[in-house]
Amino acid sequence: MAKIKITQVKSGIDRPERQKLTLKALGLKKMNASVEVEATPQVLGMVTKVNHLVKVEEVNA
Repeated sequence: MAKIKITQVKSGIDRPERQKLTLKALGLKKMNASVEVEATPQVLGMVTKVNHLVKVEEVNA
């Protein structure tokens, strides 16, 4: 399965609790923090919900 790199580019402060929890579920804790995860349908759905707060790149593995 493909891997993607997710980087938080905007703050979760003053966002709905649901979006804050989605960032936490993705493993993002701070601004400019990055995580590499498998591109499963569940993860892609979470990225869609917070796409205005993150930047997504495909990782060549």
